[in-house]
Amino acid sequence: MLEIKDLHAECDGREILKGINLTINPGEVHALMGPNGSGKSTLSFAIAGHPKYKITGGDILLNGKSILGMPVHERARLGLFLGFQYPQEISGVSISNFLRTALASSGKGVPAVADFYKLLKEKANEFGLSDEILKRGLNNGFSGGEKKRSEVLQLTVLKPKFAILDEPDSGMDVDGLKYVAEGIKKAAAEGTGVLLVTHYNRILSHVKPNFVHVLVDGKIVQSGGPELAVAIESQGYDKIGKTILPFQNHAGFGYVEVSA
Repeated sequence: MLEIKDLHAECDGREILKGINLTINPGEVHALMGPNGSGKSTLSFAIAGHPKYKITGGDILLNGKSILGMPVHERARLGLFLGFQYPQEISGVSISNFLRTALASSGKGVPAVADFYKLLKEKANEFGLSDEILKRGLNNGFSGGEKKRSEVLQLTVLKPKFAILDEPDSGMDVDGLKYVAEGIKKAAAEGTGVLLVTHYNRILSHVKPNFVHVLVDGKIVQSGGPELAVAIESQGYDKIGKTILPFQNHAGFGYVEVSA
């Protein structure tokens, strides 16, 4: 399991995370929601080991072992995957070469070039990506939606133990969102634990999370099921800690308590 225990983190001397506690088991999907500036991306980068974010307290455990102090590549080898909110463009490194090298580094074994490329083409087509795009530099000239679908393609090929996906729905059209959602569901079904960071409920209508957590000012102030995301979509975050929110879904009306 992935355990985050009383995690505190700062950036440029400013405290952002103020005691996060979260446990993700294999195959579970946890949605993390919250307003801008609440610390969602900071938590993602802190788990991955970004050097800009300084851990000032608490711990991050992977299968009972602390990963604090480990560089990014060692965390990746242990099975952590980070999907970026704004994926970087890397000219001269194709998706196929990137993924083949990543698999070799992970020690999972790599099929022959021809077999791997055939497999990659099949998977790319599942996400609406053309064969031609596999030959281009990683994310180089990709649209926003192609970048996000490319990241989910990487997720399904690398098969990490845990994936932190930072707003995979941002900038996505309806069709692209369905491709991304299907990739996330497939990864979870194959045992990957997922922390899905999002502002909106729309992706959660395609990917039903096991748990929804609300992050406000560096703290998780409420956790619940999918109905919590529906209530937030309807009422916003300003009600958190103040009231009981009504929500409506296919089953009718209901209420979810969101007091901190």
